[in-house]
Amino acid sequence: MQTIQTLNFVKKSAPPFSIGTISTPQGSVYKVSSDWTRADYWGMIKSRSSAFRMNYSVSPGLYAAGDPTRESDVFVTANYKLTFDTVRRELKGMNAWVLVLDTKSINVWCAAGKGTFGTDELINRISLVKLDTVVSHKRIILPQLGAVGVNASAVRKKTGFRVSFGPVQARDIPSYVAAGYKKTKEMSAITFPMLDRLILTPMELSPAMKKHFPWIAAGILLLFGLQPSGILFREAWSNGLPFILLALITIFAGALVTPTLLPYVPFRSFAIKGWIVGALSIYIATRYVELSLARDRVLLIVSYLLFPALSSYIALQFTGATTFTGMSGVKKELKIGIPIYIGAASVSLILLIVFKLKEWRLV
Repeated sequence: MQTIQTLNFVKKSAPPFSIGTISTPQGSVYKVSSDWTRADYWGMIKSRSSAFRMNYSVSPGLYAAGDPTRESDVFVTANYKLTFDTVRRELKGMNAWVLVLDTKSINVWCAAGKGTFGTDELINRISLVKLDTVVSHKRIILPQLGAVGVNASAVRKKTGFRVSFGPVQARDIPSYVAAGYKKTKEMSAITFPMLDRLILTPMELSPAMKKHFPWIAAGILLLFGLQPSGILFREAWSNGLPFILLALITIFAGALVTPTLLPYVPFRSFAIKGWIVGALSIYIATRYVELSLARDRVLLIVSYLLFPALSSYIALQFTGATTFTGMSGVKKELKIGIPIYIGAASVSLILLIVFKLKEWRLV
């Protein structure tokens, strides 16, 4: 495959979304297709459901949509490929430049909070692609969700480019441009409806099931199977199964139910929301489902102490995917929540040891 020089100064093979090149004073730029392929749709599904998203990226630099000229608009976005794909799709029928920042394969909103979609990277990328020689104007358009990470006055001082913050949703870009670069209230509104929240839950469920559940299940089986004569599989399975089911219910409570019902669960804190949903789930499971542990007071106390805390911890992870809170709010919740989680786990462990000692008739 032909290799060409692009404005991020790296020689590489043409990306699959390229439909040719366009010449600029600084070299050739890839022209991007506004149509998605099957691979693009499959990539979207995988990025929504696994850690694949951390490697789902495009090379930073300058790209062309349509046949832009020196007077064409410059839209800035992240190098998370799903974000980039969404922007190029919404630019169909338009002639524009797309400046992609190196956000470490993170979307605009999260990258702005982490600082990768930020002032320094924007200034650096404008300089690397020599944007002032590609376009004759001095304006760039950023997504509104990136505003938290970009100091517009600093960018203008360093580069001469004036920053404008466009609509929240990429789908509103054509209307925004047609209206003379003016946003309606709807274009500025940050919404996070139930469907959007539900779409993001596989990314919360997947790591919870892969990283947490196997260890939790193994610990439960080991604890309930442990007898003075050794580890007995029959006892481990029969006595540990109710706890494993509660752990599974808890993970779904924190990773699926809480995010989906986010605005309907009381309190602003994600940790408290997760705890409420977790506690309610345990109540339903122990009251209306035949679980043997409901007949033992110690195990029942452990269930209400340990599992809601686990649901709370998992729900707290969703803060990175939502517009409901900011970085300061997340840090505050972690500062308060982590000691509580450690305390709940420690007390639960002590109670489980007491339970085993009673089971062995040692106390």
